[in-house]
Amino acid sequence: MSDTLHLVCPHCHAVNRVANVRLTEAPRCGQCHNALFTGEPLALDSANFDRHLSRSDLPLLVDFWADWCGPCKAMAPGFAKAAGELEPHLRLAKLDTEAATDIASRFGIRSIPTLILFRDGHEIARQAGAMGRADIVAWARRQLATP
Repeated sequence: MSDTLHLVCPHCHAVNRVANVRLTEAPRCGQCHNALFTGEPLALDSANFDRHLSRSDLPLLVDFWADWCGPCKAMAPGFAKAAGELEPHLRLAKLDTEAATDIASRFGIRSIPTLILFRDGHEIARQAGAMGRADIVAWARRQLATP
């Protein structure tokens, strides 16, 4: 792994270079000066999805969901808590499949909630169905083989 990582800011979407050793030191965006990690899932849409997928060196865990989906709503608090646990080594994001039908179609989302884990811009794992915080964290770590 490189000594520095490229991270896309969750606020202004600028690409930042951050030293690996500084990831846990609350790095801030060089452009907007906001925190690069918020402890909450990032809301993605058709306009910013590809930038976060392809320009960031962090693995990206995306929750594909919809507002009308009961299991999606039930999983949301656990997914939000998982973000606080998994950052700064993994970025968690949510994508509303009703608002971003192009992205949902591109990844063949057939049921929701569906979690897809991406590394280096490529899908490495997928899990359909609602999960609690502990299961989300364990599943993501298992897929990435991180402690």
